[in-house]
Amino acid sequence: MGRLAGRIALITGASRGIGAAVAKRFAAEGAHVVLVARTVGGLEEVDDAVQAVGGTATLVPLDLKDFGQIDRLGAALYERYKRLDILVGNAAILGILSPLGHIDPPIWEDVMAINVTANWRLIRSMDPLLRASDAGRAIFVTSGAGSGVFPYWGAYATSKAALEMMVRTYAGETAKTAVRVNLLDPGIVRTAMRAEAFPGENPAHLPHPDEIAPRFVELAEPDCRRHGEVLRCY
Repeated sequence: MGRLAGRIALITGASRGIGAAVAKRFAAEGAHVVLVARTVGGLEEVDDAVQAVGGTATLVPLDLKDFGQIDRLGAALYERYKRLDILVGNAAILGILSPLGHIDPPIWEDVMAINVTANWRLIRSMDPLLRASDAGRAIFVTSGAGSGVFPYWGAYATSKAALEMMVRTYAGETAKTAVRVNLLDPGIVRTAMRAEAFPGENPAHLPHPDEIAPRFVELAEPDCRRHGEVLRCY
């Protein structure tokens, strides 16, 4: 049996990159994966990969800026499973690399909506389901940009700093429960966001998302005792 056998795992941003890699690895370890992303075609490709490793998936085409849909997803998961064992808040957008004063308000608002508010809505909707699990696990993807000073990365860096404080607060609020909450910083990885930020970089020289997926498995396991930590994959 796999390390996540019988677990129900919700993964956002699951149609590509880190989310897709985590979905495939979780499925290979025996979890049923609930895959959330905007792109139906991408979700179907990941579903094929999940089936190829003997796993099963539920596909949820959803724009995380539609916060009401997040609430309805929580209700649907309750109706079907009565619990959620693993939540992976992976979806994020870069926005734009620009001086702070030059960022258009709609871009700033989109970055905060996806990178911060959507994760709060996920916590709000999924917390009762995680508490209903015998070992609820929540993992949120952060970045070194959230803890340093990176000129021109203002929108993204601010969103990740806010995410870290929000998740650490949630960890404090669940300290006396069976839920374990952590943040994972994957470092430099071959993703579409990385290519967007560094268009001249050769992606072949960067680690593939599959290489960091095992770190997510460690934090998702029922016997994981880490809580309220920010783990860096470098």
